[in-house]
Amino acid sequence: MSLSLWFALVGACLVISLTPGAGAINTMANSLGSGWARSIWGILGQQAALVLHVAIVAAGVGALVSRSHTAFEIIRYVGAAYLVYLGVRQLRARPTADDAGTERVVEGVWPMFRRGLLVNLTNPKAIVFFLAFVPQFVRPDRPLVPQYGVLVATVVVVDVLVMWCVFAPAARGLARVVAREDGRRVINRVFGGLFVGVGVLLATV
Repeated sequence: MSLSLWFALVGACLVISLTPGAGAINTMANSLGSGWARSIWGILGQQAALVLHVAIVAAGVGALVSRSHTAFEIIRYVGAAYLVYLGVRQLRARPTADDAGTERVVEGVWPMFRRGLLVNLTNPKAIVFFLAFVPQFVRPDRPLVPQYGVLVATVVVVDVLVMWCVFAPAARGLARVVAREDGRRVINRVFGGLFVGVGVLLATV
């Protein structure tokens, strides 16, 4: 990949990553609930899903899914239902008393990673998007494996930096709000509503 094409790839990745979506909402929720440092595990789960999406496209399965209306619809509704489930669970969550000297119980590494993986993996539109996106930066007359390696590494690194250095710190600005029980209740409703909204959009748009 030429340097000029790589810079174009970086620019495209920045625009994509900075566009708020389910991944950004998940990252901010993790940062609020478990802290900025631990939110990286949810972000890594999201990156694992991105790698799988690119692998599916590279293998040609993306073309099959994009042409099969039934397969696309099944995966789309499963993804939408999962996001709505996350939103409803957060809406119903009861804020616990934050007594002085008591540390907040943070979520485990695997649940955060798994949720991040599923949030991105159950979005079939990502496969269709990468099906249109990837060919712009891959030349079929040159060895494909190195090109896909550069593309995947760039997409992952840019997305990790945006999620961990933009969206996760943005949630930290709400730390004073979540220090109060009524504030945590409001935050649960806001993020729960956002998850439900993204799920509904995924199912209807």
